[in-house]
Amino acid sequence: MINLILADDNELVRIGLRTIFRGTDIQVIGEAANSEDLLSQIKAFSPDVVLIDYTGPNFKIDVIRKALNAKSTVKFVAITPDQSAQTIVHALRSGVVSHIKKNCDFQEIIDSVRETSAGNKFFCGQILETIQKEGIDVEEIEGVEFTCEPKVLSAREIEIITLIAEGMTNGEISEKLFLSKHTVNTHRKNIMNKLGVKNTAGIVMYAVREKFTTPNKFLFAQEGS
Repeated sequence: MINLILADDNELVRIGLRTIFRGTDIQVIGEAANSEDLLSQIKAFSPDVVLIDYTGPNFKIDVIRKALNAKSTVKFVAITPDQSAQTIVHALRSGVVSHIKKNCDFQEIIDSVRETSAGNKFFCGQILETIQKEGIDVEEIEGVEFTCEPKVLSAREIEIITLIAEGMTNGEISEKLFLSKHTVNTHRKNIMNKLGVKNTAGIVMYAVREKFTTPNKFLFAQEGS
């Protein structure tokens, strides 16, 4: 059996979800209506999976990190109404493994818990479409982590971050800024080290978060290339 905790501040939603899992190999061992309840139940019951709506007024996204600090083996499946791509990405960076929507069909909801418990990721088609419309690849999100430490970036580095986030290649950036490709590549490596990211997706997400650019500019550049 898969041991599951439901985390949603709406009792009717919890009743509905409990009904969906009845008669399956998924056992609802607890229900939480707020962050404090969830942390207490995770410590008490050691669930395999938590199905959570982190957007509810009684929950904060940081409860996921706190829960993982207390019980590193628990896996989180988010089930929310419509969210922006950046909100979804933030949830994934915070520790959410899989993400679905509240209007998914019953089988998708059941499958999301089963697949996540088995160590896999699960995204419903609507969530994937939301992310991909912003030019973000789900597979590139893993490992991208931003700390709260201040980033000391030069004006030139910020300029290059912005151009990368708008879809320019190293060659195009070198021509625009009258720099050698080697210099641009060196700047790019230094930027990735400072931001603690491993790929272009990490730079793009940083640029969008800091409002250096918009995700649509990166998407349009990729479509035109």
